[in-house]
Amino acid sequence: MALQTAGIHHITAFAGDPQANVDFYAGVLGLRLVKKTINFDAPDVYHLYFGNEEGAPGTIITFFPFSGARRGRIGGGQVGFTTYVIPVGASAFWKKRLRGYGISVTEAERFGEHYLQFKDNEGLQLELVEREEGPESGWSFGGVPANQAIKGFGGAVLYSVNPERTAQVLETVLGMEKIGEYAGFVRFRATGELGNLIDLPMSAVPRGAGGAGTVHHIAWRAADFDEHDKWRGAVSEGGFQPTPVIDRQYFHAVYFREEGGILFEIATDPPGFAVDETPDELGEGLMLPAWYEDKRRQIEDGLLPIEVREREANAGQ
Repeated sequence: MALQTAGIHHITAFAGDPQANVDFYAGVLGLRLVKKTINFDAPDVYHLYFGNEEGAPGTIITFFPFSGARRGRIGGGQVGFTTYVIPVGASAFWKKRLRGYGISVTEAERFGEHYLQFKDNEGLQLELVEREEGPESGWSFGGVPANQAIKGFGGAVLYSVNPERTAQVLETVLGMEKIGEYAGFVRFRATGELGNLIDLPMSAVPRGAGGAGTVHHIAWRAADFDEHDKWRGAVSEGGFQPTPVIDRQYFHAVYFREEGGILFEIATDPPGFAVDETPDELGEGLMLPAWYEDKRRQIEDGLLPIEVREREANAGQ
């Protein structure tokens, strides 16, 4: 049987000021900071993970925040919109909350669904959509009650420089099902409950430029390590050149760039974020891989201090 991904594992983006990043995703969106670590390839830069109470696959957005980072340009070869799913009936709460923080909200329709679209403090494009599907979050913070909270990803809108080829990868490599067309978009469904709907504009989008406010890569779920090995083989058989398997501490990763320019990753569901912190303590300490522990003081001294804090409405961004 051909492999089928359950959907998005995580999305990773670039940001500028680390505290402003925490203030937006924890303070405004009410997500939990589930892991505070470093970019393993550039240890002078944080790697921050935000998600639901446990940082479950399908809920995790991650950032490389670097003060003074240049602003990117959203375009082809990137995720255009990161879609979050909220409980049915929660749109009014979120529209009021976002506007209370001075965030401009526009409304859009796609495939019969109503979206609230807005940008984060760096210009990253986000949207909220109501759906019954997917478990409710168990996390409540900063005035966002659990029954109104973001559940996780609804999916994403992919901007491709070659949408026909991107569509082919979604279907034939990742095992998604094409389920509809609407106003120039094609929709694909993965098998999971979160991060499972991908919308692809079928007109090529001019290539973007990486930087703060843009997505670096999108990761797809592999159920376990054995399946991950099979995914690497499937990517290779699809004509791509996957990286070796890389241990990212909280999941194993394989990367490849599809022909629409988007960097794809296949990431394992296990082991998760509780391997080095208890579930109650997630995100509280700076967690380093073993090979950086002897440089902890030097690394900590080079990072700006950050804290999770509640935000006052009307405080601006």
